[in-house]
Amino acid sequence: MPGLLLDTLHGKQSDRRPVWLMRQAGRYLPEYRALRAEKGGFLALVYDSEAAAEITLQPLRRFGFDGAILFSDILIVPYAMGQDLAFLAGEGPRLSPRLIDAALSSLTAVPERLTPIYETVRRVRAALTPEQTMLGFAGSPWTVATYMTAGEGSRDQHETRAMAYRDREGFAAIIEAITAVTIAYLRGQIDAGAEAVQLFDSWAGSLAPAEFERWVIAPNAAIVSALAESHPQTPVIGFPKGAGEKLVAYARETGVGALGIDETIDPLWAHANLPEAMPVQGNLDPLLLLAGGETLDTQAQRILDAFAGRPHIFNLGHGIGKETPIAHVERLLSTVRGARG
Repeated sequence: MPGLLLDTLHGKQSDRRPVWLMRQAGRYLPEYRALRAEKGGFLALVYDSEAAAEITLQPLRRFGFDGAILFSDILIVPYAMGQDLAFLAGEGPRLSPRLIDAALSSLTAVPERLTPIYETVRRVRAALTPEQTMLGFAGSPWTVATYMTAGEGSRDQHETRAMAYRDREGFAAIIEAITAVTIAYLRGQIDAGAEAVQLFDSWAGSLAPAEFERWVIAPNAAIVSALAESHPQTPVIGFPKGAGEKLVAYARETGVGALGIDETIDPLWAHANLPEAMPVQGNLDPLLLLAGGETLDTQAQRILDAFAGRPHIFNLGHGIGKETPIAHVERLLSTVRGARG
C-alpha cells in the first residue's frame, strides 16, 4: 500500500496531512553532526552510500516524517558532467572550470559519479516502511547552470543572466546538456527506488518573465515529459523558488504533478489561483520554525486551513536552518498532526 505522502502526490485527500521538511537531514541534527565529525567533509558523506543512507534516515527515526529525501546535492549533476566540485568551509560549493571562462565542450563527462547516489537510494528504500515515501531530487537546469557558469552561488546570478542574454545559442546548449543529464539521473534514482522526485529551482526568482519561460518552464517541461514517458506513475514536484505570480504559468505549462511553494507566497492566493485539485507542498517560513513560539502555531494552522480544499503536503518554504531547535520541529509536528481536513 502506498503511504500518505505518495497518495497525496497522486491527488488523494485525507483527514491527515503528510509532512516532510526540506533539508530535514542535516546540520540541525546532533546525530548528523556526530557522523560528519567521524566521516569527514560533505562531499565525502554524499559519496559514502552507507553514511548517506544513514543521514537520510536519521530524521525519520527522530520525527517519523512521511517521506525521506535523498541526502545529496544539486551539484552532483555538473560534477558528473565533468566539472570539479569542492565544498569550502564557510564559503560553500565551488565548481571549476567556470563556463563563463571555458567552453562546455572542454568538459569530459564522468557518468560513474552518479552511481553511488543510486546505491544510497536503494539502501534507503530498503530500510523504509511501505507507508514511507522515498523522494529523489535534482536541481533544475537554470539553477544548476548558474553554478556551472559562475563557479559558485551569487545573490542575483548576474553573470549567468548576462551570459544568457549575450550568447543565446551557447547558453541554450548548456541548458540542454544539463537537461539531458538530469533526465538520466532522475531515471536512475527512480529505477533505484525513488517513488517521487523533486526539481529544485532555487534561483528561478531572479529571471524576467520571458527569460523565466525560456530557462525555467521549457527545460522543466522537457524533464517532466521525459519522465512521464519512462516512469508515468512517478510524481514530479516542481519547486521554482521566488517565482511569485509566475507560479501559475509554471504549474500550467511544465506538467509537474505537484507544486512546491516558497514562504513568500500567500497560501490563500495559491489555493485560489493554482490549478484546481493540483497537489501543493509548503510553505512555512524556515525562519519562523527557527523562532518558534505561538506565532509558529498560528502560521502553521493558517497554512493548513488555506489548503484544506486540495491535496496538501506540509513543508517549509525552503530548507530548514542549521540552528533550528529540535523542540521547534516537534512543536510544529504536533500542530500538523493534530489538524484534520
